[in-house]
Amino acid sequence: MDRRRALAQAAHVPPAPAVPPTTSAASLAHWSEAGRRGMEAFYALATEDYRQLAAARDWAATLRDLAAGRDRVTLLDVACGSGKFPTALLATGVADLAGELVVATDLLDPSRFSLDEARGTLAPPFVHTGDHECTLQDLDVRDGGWDLVWSTHGLYALAPDEVAAGMARFVDAIAPGGLGVVAQATRASHYLVVDEAFRRSFNPEGRRVPYTSAEQVVAALADLPVEGDEQLLTYRTSVARDDRATAEGFLQRCVFDDSVPLTDMEADPVLGAYLQSCVEGDRWVFDHRVSLVTVRRTAASA
Repeated sequence: MDRRRALAQAAHVPPAPAVPPTTSAASLAHWSEAGRRGMEAFYALATEDYRQLAAARDWAATLRDLAAGRDRVTLLDVACGSGKFPTALLATGVADLAGELVVATDLLDPSRFSLDEARGTLAPPFVHTGDHECTLQDLDVRDGGWDLVWSTHGLYALAPDEVAAGMARFVDAIAPGGLGVVAQATRASHYLVVDEAFRRSFNPEGRRVPYTSAEQVVAALADLPVEGDEQLLTYRTSVARDDRATAEGFLQRCVFDDSVPLTDMEADPVLGAYLQSCVEGDRWVFDHRVSLVTVRRTAASA
């Protein structure tokens, strides 16, 4: 076969079907400038996640305790996203720490877009001191670690076979005498429930694995040299049913897939049934159950 015939025939070969991305790849693809519209729709509701966390404890007192008389505390923000948690804290008494205490903040995220977004939100007492463009499990822990290590709604795309390694690295990053904090939705919470419903109908290749739950995080921490406690936060977010653009953007961002329109979600037997169960009058109402886990390294491991 001559080259021209071969090229002509190759031009008519149908393209291979698109392979659905893995959960982590789908998540990473949405943390980008191209995903900004969906991100803004998502945070029309999800900002409440961070407001609830900011109100759950006296964070200014926590930071003062960690400072132990010093004027500086080091923080590692794991899976920093777009910096919504520090922003929420700045609307509380934490802002009053400016001038008294510097929270030297390192940001960790595999997305350069997220690192840039989060850095732009920081204001005193939060002072940017470094970026770590990597996953948690690939973090190169610096000598001495950080006084405070937190991850707030940031570990959902951590693959099931990476949870143990990720949480081990999380604990390694906590400085002696320091504190680790994880906020993660439970299996009964909207983010996990909608992900499960979505994957049942729109995951034909089986590449999307379930989101990591608070239960998995707690189980992984139980195998590590830490002690701590767990607080359950329950609250609701909602969106008007006639605000379909926001509802669609929010739900697409919940599952990191903007290829499935809201009409298809509603028509699907599994996902549609879940969405119908969330209807209250003229709104969709989503229930959240979030574990706020606090840990310290045991004396033997510090």
